[in-house]
Amino acid sequence: MQLIKGNEAVIKGALLAGCRAYFGYPITPASEIAEAAAQYFPKMGGTFLQAESEVASINMLYGAASTGMRAMTASSSPGISLMQEGISYMAGSELPAVIIDVMRGGPGLGNIAPEQGDYFQIVKGGGHGNYRLIVLAPSSAQEMCDLTILAFDLADKYRNPAIVLADGFIGQVMEPVNFPDPLPHLPAKAWAVAGTPETRDNLISSIQLEPEVLEAHVRHLQAKYETISNQEVRFEEYRLEDAQLVTVGYGIVARLLRTAVDMAREQNIPVGLLRPITLWPFPNQKIGELANYTYGFLVCELSTGQMVEDVRLAARDWVPVEFYGRAGGMVPTAEELLQQIVQFWQKVDGIET
Repeated sequence: MQLIKGNEAVIKGALLAGCRAYFGYPITPASEIAEAAAQYFPKMGGTFLQAESEVASINMLYGAASTGMRAMTASSSPGISLMQEGISYMAGSELPAVIIDVMRGGPGLGNIAPEQGDYFQIVKGGGHGNYRLIVLAPSSAQEMCDLTILAFDLADKYRNPAIVLADGFIGQVMEPVNFPDPLPHLPAKAWAVAGTPETRDNLISSIQLEPEVLEAHVRHLQAKYETISNQEVRFEEYRLEDAQLVTVGYGIVARLLRTAVDMAREQNIPVGLLRPITLWPFPNQKIGELANYTYGFLVCELSTGQMVEDVRLAARDWVPVEFYGRAGGMVPTAEELLQQIVQFWQKVDGIET
């Protein structure tokens, strides 16, 4: 066990997962990721390269992933925006790689305080074309390690980029982390371009000039995304067994909601928490099931309302879905969230009565 920042736990998790190449450009509040990569990757026989920009780093990642090696980059919100074209290229080329986004306030340069305003551009696809990204949302330094390892596994399994989407609070928090044993030797990837006679015929490209060919490729991608949606949904339930009101949040907000739920239970309010761990695929089915026997959902985010749209779609207008958000780097207190729970409970309990 080691007391460590979430940002540094990402790098140690990546190395334990067999990642040996990092390309990136430092940006607050994700800079410790690049710093840790510069320190540890060379010691493990890997490559660390500080690119001249985020655009350069994502294209370097494209090249490294084409060789079949496990590779990664990390940035924060404005830098991730610059990477969107390259991310779309990687999705179109079916290249596995891991990208860490430690979110900060926006739009524009915004500020360096924690926010969750990148949900739309990451979960909905910020680049062009019909593609999806596997998106994992940690809520602790431990999960910054564990979900980074999982991201590499899922990226390889489905030949698709995977994003670890953390708010700035989770990147900066320092907590005890238990590190797993390193993964065994990774097998070679038959599709990769390795500069050998055996891989001479392999081609990594996202361009399909003939409309019929591109449509067939897009249909192939959609079938893969359907498989991911059916098999890779992950979430955490807290005190939902008898809950009549469900709160929904991820990242630091989920931790605050957990405390607020406990406080509300002391006031005999039957409330629980659903924490999506995969933001894509989203736990639509679970939310639909909860909508059958609960009075409503309270969605809390560090934004003006983004994930709440997916909750409303999954709830299918069967029950009310309320939203409470803070922005600009403002993080609510547990007492503040408790007040929202109490107000929402008074409203829905009165309707049901």
